[in-house]
Amino acid sequence: MLRTPKIVLGCVLALGALGLSGAAAQETQPNVRMARDLVAAASAFETYTRKASAIDPAFSGPRAVASAVEIAAAHEPRQIERGMIAYAAMSALQDPAFVAGVQRIVAEPGEREALVRRLSESPEAAIELPGADQASARARAALLRRVEPLLTDGRRVKQAAYDIQHAAWSKAMVADAPQRLALVKTLSSRAFEPGEGDADRLFDAVSAHVEARPAGAPSPVVVRGLALAALTIAGAAGDESLETLTPVVSDARSASCMRMAKLNLFQCMAVAGPHYEDVFCISQHAMLEAGQCLAAAAGAEADAGPLRTAGLAIPIAGGRTGER
Repeated sequence: MLRTPKIVLGCVLALGALGLSGAAAQETQPNVRMARDLVAAASAFETYTRKASAIDPAFSGPRAVASAVEIAAAHEPRQIERGMIAYAAMSALQDPAFVAGVQRIVAEPGEREALVRRLSESPEAAIELPGADQASARARAALLRRVEPLLTDGRRVKQAAYDIQHAAWSKAMVADAPQRLALVKTLSSRAFEPGEGDADRLFDAVSAHVEARPAGAPSPVVVRGLALAALTIAGAAGDESLETLTPVVSDARSASCMRMAKLNLFQCMAVAGPHYEDVFCISQHAMLEAGQCLAAAAGAEADAGPLRTAGLAIPIAGGRTGER
């Protein structure tokens, strides 16, 4: 009987290795392995969207603004690009029909190697896999569940850039503006390293129930997520396969969009003077523009609103898979 277990971490890593330390996997749960760097990227995506969408627009003073700037800027575009695809893959791995369909294929003599080769060369072929429609809808919904709160809060924070101007402190010039800009650039180039609790938060988020919405053809990011999920089931997405997975976990359009949003943030922060302008910069470029990039990558531009074998063991839906 097929079942959809909660995703948990199947092994515990030392902080020095990745910083991930999650709950032990249940003995009865099937699992597959995904490269640590990809799981870390998925955690980066989850952490950025969670923390940035929780920025409180009720700024009380310069310290609150400075804290918000650090939270909003703390994401590296390349890692977020890969993280979206890995997050979509983890969500697809919770769809029983998709998992069962891919398992049937890889169980046939010679089919595993053929599937790995085909998906590695043409990730778009994943849409032809059994159960792909339902799995892609789930992945899309899971991505949008992370992105939509970011857009909603971004609008609130942008409004706050105007609302706080009645307070004298907001119109005072930022005393350490050059250092603030340097910090933003540093945070923007630093890859996220998961710490205690991040694994549990990631797997709780990706395994949460989502309502799939009617949609057209899945976006390239969602399709690549399906391809990565299928490769993971086939035992071809572990640490040793990371280099060959590059075409699967890359999407040029979303990468370009996220990089442009970062450049716009840098330019905005470079000319910002008073504190309320810092608030505007992060709301417009680190939250709204970045959020629109992510929403478009998930395949829901209209939903974004009118504003411009070593690896981690991941339990999946279905019967027990063999170790590879």
